[in-house]
Amino acid sequence: MTDGFGEHADWLDRWLREAALPLWWRAGADHARGGWFDALAEDLAPREPRRARVQARQAFVYATAGRLAWDGEWRDAAWHGLDCLLDRYRRPDGLYRAIMSAEGEVLDDTPRLYEQAFALLAMAAVHQVDPGRRDLPGLAGRLLAALDQLRHPAGGFRETYAHPFQANAQMHLFEAALAWIEAGGGAPWQALADEIAGLALARFIDPEGGFLREMFDEGWRPAPGGDGRRVEPGHQFEWAYLLDRWSTLTGAPEGRAAAGPLYAAGLRGVDAVRGVVVEALEDDFSILEPRARLWGQTEWLRAATLFGTPDEQAEAALAVRRFLEPARPGLWREYMQLDGRFVDEPAPASSFYHLIGAIADLPKNRRPDGASAPPGLR
Repeated sequence: MTDGFGEHADWLDRWLREAALPLWWRAGADHARGGWFDALAEDLAPREPRRARVQARQAFVYATAGRLAWDGEWRDAAWHGLDCLLDRYRRPDGLYRAIMSAEGEVLDDTPRLYEQAFALLAMAAVHQVDPGRRDLPGLAGRLLAALDQLRHPAGGFRETYAHPFQANAQMHLFEAALAWIEAGGGAPWQALADEIAGLALARFIDPEGGFLREMFDEGWRPAPGGDGRRVEPGHQFEWAYLLDRWSTLTGAPEGRAAAGPLYAAGLRGVDAVRGVVVEALEDDFSILEPRARLWGQTEWLRAATLFGTPDEQAEAALAVRRFLEPARPGLWREYMQLDGRFVDEPAPASSFYHLIGAIADLPKNRRPDGASAPPGLR
């Protein structure tokens, strides 16, 4: 497997530049009405309605493409998503609504923490590559202030889903804060990153096992029942990566110390038969949900480039490639079932964010200073 990593990395990089980025800008963007479609079928038929997170994630994707020196229309594509998000999804209170129709009708006005995090990440990414078109630092600062509406007295923020106290939404806000630190945002963003990192180290990560749980009660204790025992391997990898990045940016050693055990916990979710990361485990590391999702493979690859052995890096790169090869070039499969077959359904645009994050962090795409191209990532 060791010799295969370079081959897989080259294949993934070509797939991104020659197939995925051109295809999604051509067929995934609504050039008539603005914004991005939520998914594309094999025949390139789009899926509606349109989530705010997709507008933000696609803006991030094409801003990252600019940092990777893609020779396509990355600037137009990035602003195509960000302008739509800023002009159509922003609520009067400064937060961003969840879902709109193609015609501009509000379908879900809920200000989910998840959407706010990706709005902030997109602003940071675009500001890094194309500053000055709009006051993105000012807009991000106003959104940061508006987030006080979602603050939780015990620290962190409440999500608006059925499970209001979850690690995942905090993680994406953490990612956005790191992106703004890299973009020169200064003290407010470091304070936010430090707060969420502290919450993860003190509450989300099991003090004995070194793995991270998903769901909590209002005191940030593990939620009762099965929710509190849920462990997602993909999130072990994602948190390991981001905590290591936090240590790099701030000099805090705690993040890097926690990252190694998290990476090891994620590896316990790799199905040796299929060679992929499963969706969820119990806290005793027995399999809870054996299907595999694309994003889990991308986070394994991204973390493996930092913490993995050469064999693990090759295995992770191959796992990502398996989800891409059966689809039309530039699209992907989202779910692999226990028998190794893929679910035949449209490719969700939201997964492009995970794919470009992993590919941008391949060693061949890292800058000479050791960092990779996209803002907010290594």
